[in-house]
Amino acid sequence: MRTAPARRLAVDAERVADACQAMAARFQRGGKLIVFGSGAAATDAQHVAVEFMHPVIVGKRALPAISLTSDVATVTGVSALSGPAAIFAHQLRHLAEPEDIALGVALDGRCAAVHHGLAVAGEMGLLTVALLGGDGEITADHALTVASDDPRVVKEVHVTTYHLLWELTHVFFEQPGVLIR
Repeated sequence: MRTAPARRLAVDAERVADACQAMAARFQRGGKLIVFGSGAAATDAQHVAVEFMHPVIVGKRALPAISLTSDVATVTGVSALSGPAAIFAHQLRHLAEPEDIALGVALDGRCAAVHHGLAVAGEMGLLTVALLGGDGEITADHALTVASDDPRVVKEVHVTTYHLLWELTHVFFEQPGVLIR
């Protein structure tokens, strides 16, 4: 049950690398990473933002990142006025710039709040990256889907994937000439 989704990540290596190169190019242009997810994926969003802002590996540079799930007052306020599906879209409209990166995490691939957030991000010109599970129905520039309906398996593979995103994004910074300016 866990083996096939993990092997699929290896098959998707080129797609992961493409996402990392695109992310590195956005960082190079002054963009920031804006991460979001609902429920259990909210903690993944916070984890990703911390990894980029405060690298634990000596010598890796900090890159600007924020999690939209960290501000309880904003999340609950937007939800109360506009509904839970609007939480991330609302924040993106007010915080994001076109050179930024929107990374949405959805364990089942059908989260309305992540879907709407990535749609608004795309309309605004942000690079959109999605870590999905299940059938991965959410559209993004770079959608990386774990083909499992078990949220525990999806979460395990997502943790590995976002650590790869972090590491490979840095690799592109360290290799002169790989980024298109």
